[in-house]
Amino acid sequence: MICAVTFISTLGLAATQAAAAPAGTALPFNVRHLADVAAKRAAHQAPAGSRKSALATAGSTAAGIDRGGDDDALNSAESTAQFTEARTAPGVVAPGAYGAAWSQLQSMDHTSGTWDQVTNKPYNSDDPRYRDVNSNSSGGSGDVTGRITGIAADNDGYVYAGGANGGVFRSRSGGGHWESISDKLPSLSTGALGLDGSGRLWYATGEANTGATSYVGTGVYVLADPKHGTFQPGNRVGGAELESTTIHALRFAGGKVWAATSRGVWSHSSSDLSGPWHLEFAPNPDYLPGGSMAADPSAPYKNIANDIAIDPKDPSKVLLAVGWRSGDTYNGFYSKAADGSWQRVSSLGDLPTGAGGVGNVTFARSADGSRYYAIDQSPTLLTSNPDSGLQGIYVSKSGSPFGPWTLIADKDKLMGSGSALTSAGYEPGIQSWYNQFLQVDPNNADHLYAGLEEVFETADGGASWKTPGPYWNFGFACWSIDPTKQTGDCSQTTHSDQHAVAVGSYHGQTSVFVGNDGGIYKRPLNGATDASGHATDWTSLNDGTIDTLQYYSVGVGKDPAGHGYVVSGGLQDNGQSVLRARDKVMGSNFGGDGGDTIVDPNNGCNIAQEYTNLDMWVTQDCGVNNGAWTTDPSKATEYEVAPPDKDSGAARFIAPIAADAKNPNSWVAGGQHIWVQNKGWAIRSGSEWTSAYDLGAGHLATAVVASGGTVYAGWCGPCNNQGFTRGIATGNADGTGWHQLNLPVDGTLPNRYVSGFDVDPANAQHVYVTISGFSRAWTEGPGAGIGHVFESHDGGANWTDISANLPDVPADSIRVLPNGGLALGTDLAAFYRAPGDCEWQVLGKALPTTTVMELRVGPDGNLYAATHGRGIWSFDLRRLGHGRGDEDGNVQG
Repeated sequence: MICAVTFISTLGLAATQAAAAPAGTALPFNVRHLADVAAKRAAHQAPAGSRKSALATAGSTAAGIDRGGDDDALNSAESTAQFTEARTAPGVVAPGAYGAAWSQLQSMDHTSGTWDQVTNKPYNSDDPRYRDVNSNSSGGSGDVTGRITGIAADNDGYVYAGGANGGVFRSRSGGGHWESISDKLPSLSTGALGLDGSGRLWYATGEANTGATSYVGTGVYVLADPKHGTFQPGNRVGGAELESTTIHALRFAGGKVWAATSRGVWSHSSSDLSGPWHLEFAPNPDYLPGGSMAADPSAPYKNIANDIAIDPKDPSKVLLAVGWRSGDTYNGFYSKAADGSWQRVSSLGDLPTGAGGVGNVTFARSADGSRYYAIDQSPTLLTSNPDSGLQGIYVSKSGSPFGPWTLIADKDKLMGSGSALTSAGYEPGIQSWYNQFLQVDPNNADHLYAGLEEVFETADGGASWKTPGPYWNFGFACWSIDPTKQTGDCSQTTHSDQHAVAVGSYHGQTSVFVGNDGGIYKRPLNGATDASGHATDWTSLNDGTIDTLQYYSVGVGKDPAGHGYVVSGGLQDNGQSVLRARDKVMGSNFGGDGGDTIVDPNNGCNIAQEYTNLDMWVTQDCGVNNGAWTTDPSKATEYEVAPPDKDSGAARFIAPIAADAKNPNSWVAGGQHIWVQNKGWAIRSGSEWTSAYDLGAGHLATAVVASGGTVYAGWCGPCNNQGFTRGIATGNADGTGWHQLNLPVDGTLPNRYVSGFDVDPANAQHVYVTISGFSRAWTEGPGAGIGHVFESHDGGANWTDISANLPDVPADSIRVLPNGGLALGTDLAAFYRAPGDCEWQVLGKALPTTTVMELRVGPDGNLYAATHGRGIWSFDLRRLGHGRGDEDGNVQG
């Protein structure tokens, strides 16, 4: 049962807020969950005897909803680890792997037909139709898209936005009406984006916000005429030196461009773009590719550079910020000595220089050269302080990167500025390893924007601060769930988790643009705020023409309201989207991170959604609700039905769930156990699951499939490159016949991450499996093997490699099509193998080069692709000779 709860503070209120939400009003699940996480974090390091009281302040325990575990599900760390592990295990991937796969892709034939974009519509996170118990609707973020990690803007109204894994988009009108301009590049992962003094647009690929290896790129590209041109592979600067790196920052000075990468600091002439990049500094060169320690599992974390500060008066004076967010002995600031070597800087004033005090760092300097600013995240605080990892925000009033630096804000000062994050255990800077930006007003050196989880602003050099972009509006006195309003009487805010910022003008109006996990927003540079310091003038620029949504899953079913279909999908930090037939705007019926999903093909409003770590919820009305549940709990129509592995933490961040292909009411879910329930969407409690099989302590499911009661489950544990182990178990949904397949490390099936299955509908012993990662030509590790797609005719006892001419790139999803052909989703493209053929073709045209996380055949006869960076796309299978869906939603062959 979901009970309403009344309490004064969910995540705490700004000092100027008189009270929380109106008395008697319950807050959505994700608000209560975040408060619970904050309390648990605080309790972990609270004095003896204080744990009980700390938990009591959380609120969610009283609500009867306790997710268990800690905060990994609330930041990007665990998501990043899972994405990385799948692509690097069992060892370390050598540079050039993606580039080689992309080159092979260019030579492959395409099938007929073109992909159609499904999610090229506004996605309203505050859609008033969906205000049920597990939705974040009314939080105030408005229209959203996927994570934006790079922004550039000029004074002619041109704005450029780079998606985490979606490429670069251009607006000619100060934001909005976007067009993609980088789709011909081999990587659409954005590390940094910037305009140089001559108006050229520089695009550094390889996102560095989340980890060392998650979204590696293919180098740096330059577009000479960004107002009219599009990026081409030939626009790359230098050679392949920066391929397979992530790039945190580009900085320009003295005729050079500097790049802070996951393999040290590099430089290149900014005028002569030919010739190789020059390695300026790597603290541990033996761990670089070709070095004696290159195969060491820790190699990806041994040479991380975060930013470069260059003295505006003397470009020969350069300060490097180097270090891994979790800490290492090499962390610190470095400058060049007289002999040309780079040496650790020992004193910078208030700005720490010791390894424990220097983690993720961002610099920004004023246009007049009078100020330098810095954000510093502390590895020591990351591990020892449950409230925040932020060391502080600093200023150098000399304008020199060598200071002296003065502290102008810490988490306490920011917390009192109007922040929504004021509860112990979750305070400003809690994710400062992930969320950082700085931007100085070009006309006022004391006017600064700083991005952490929220957007902060100072107009007096740090003496006082405001929070123009709070985390959300939940808990503020102005908030209500009233469906006639976007976010009660509060003004719209931005999405949380800030990554990118720029200043630009259009028609005489100067704006600040911010990029975060929900896309791109703008407000006047000197905008208005209310009495709480919250902006009253944010505009979302996520109008549907910029689609960088990062889906994990997709589900499709007939719309019960009439003709047409409902398309749903789980997203990174943007909940679950739902698109009803004839909708012009998508809504969000579940909040937080959305994982895997199960949708009834015969009724698309029957939806099961995974939050994270197997925390499953169901609805049978698409989550339609006007918020009445806040005063009458019986009006809630979303139900938490998580299997028990959720409470024990024994499940992956995105854990696999699936319906039986022959019985949509029979579901399997994978954590340490393989759970089964047979009530379909009528399930109302996690106690209704039964354990069919225990994979073993430390073994967690990575993929599941069921057909006619036969179940296959892939697992890993350990899942990283330090002792990686994988396996496949199979048995029956009723708990009988279970056994582990014999998969020797050096056998036919590679010792890599099991990412997906599908089963022949005519024979459950005929099964296909996809394997992520790269083959042994690129991967250092035991049993890396070769191949990505394998077939068994005897229930997994024997396997045959059917990868044939596929590029050597991680495979993510496979589907047996109604005509007997195969569709495959990979990190680069979707592929098709026709019935009776041995070789693969690229499936259709127009699908962007991005990760295809899941493929699913809809009841309408279309194949749907959930991409992790460019939304959901569909392909009409009739173009391959398939039939069309009938009135009952069955695909006719």
